[in-house]
Amino acid sequence: MSNDAFNEDREEPGERTDGTPEELTGRQRLMDGIWPLRVTRAQLIVAVLLFVLGLGLAIQVRSNSDNSALRGARQEDLVRILDEVDDRTQRLEDEKQRLVDQRTELENSSDQAEEARKQTVEKERQLGILAGTVAVHGPGITLTINDPGDAVQADMLLDALQELRAAGAEAIEVNGVRVVANTYFSGDGGAVKVDDHKISAPYVFKVIGKPQDLEPALNIPGGVVQTLEKEQATVHVAQSDDIVIDALRPAERPDYSRSSAQ
Repeated sequence: MSNDAFNEDREEPGERTDGTPEELTGRQRLMDGIWPLRVTRAQLIVAVLLFVLGLGLAIQVRSNSDNSALRGARQEDLVRILDEVDDRTQRLEDEKQRLVDQRTELENSSDQAEEARKQTVEKERQLGILAGTVAVHGPGITLTINDPGDAVQADMLLDALQELRAAGAEAIEVNGVRVVANTYFSGDGGAVKVDDHKISAPYVFKVIGKPQDLEPALNIPGGVVQTLEKEQATVHVAQSDDIVIDALRPAERPDYSRSSAQ
C-alpha cells in the first residue's frame, strides 16, 4: 500500500452538508488504532532476543539432524544399539559387584591370609590375560576381512579393534599377534603393521567374549562392517563356543620400577 493510499484511509472525518460531524468508518477506526506504531524500547529488545533464540534453536536442530550417525537407521538397528548400551552398563555393574564381593570376603574371612592369596592368584591370572602372557580360550567370534584391492587402511583395523573392546572383548589376536593395551596399527593398505609386525589380508581377528555382544557391535549402521564394505572389502563374522588364543607376549621386567610392598 502506498503512503498516499495509507494516508487517504486515515483522513480526518469532515462534516455533512447539514453541519453534523461525519462518523468514522470501521477501516478508518482500525487504521487510527495501529498507526503510528507505538513500540516501546522494552518490547523491541524482547522481540530481538526472541528472534536470536529462535534462530539458534533452528541452527542447533538442523546441526543435530545433519550430523547424527543414526539418522535414517532402521528401527531394529536402533533397538539393537540400545540393547548393546544396556549390555555394557550391565557388565560395568557386574564388575562393580564382583569387586564389592571380594572386599566383603576379605573382611569376613576367618583366614584372611589364605583368602588374600587366592585373590592374588586370580588377579595374577587376569593380568596375565590382559598382558598377553598366558594362552586363553573361550566363546567368541572370528572376524575375517578380505581386501582384494588393498584399500583397507590401518585406521579401519584400529576402529574394528576399538569396537570389539567396547563390546566386551576380553582377549584378541590379529594374524598371530596378541593384542594388548598399547597395541597399535600403522602403514597403508596392503602394507599394514600391527605393533611393528607386518600383516597382510585376509586380516583375521580371533576374539574371546560374549558372541551376542561382539557381532552386533560390528554391524551397527555406519559401523565397522559398512565402512569396510564401502572400500570393496568383504567381511565375515563367525561365532564359536571355543576360540583359542595362544599367541603370547614376553613378560618384560621394568627397568626402573620396583614394588613398594615390603
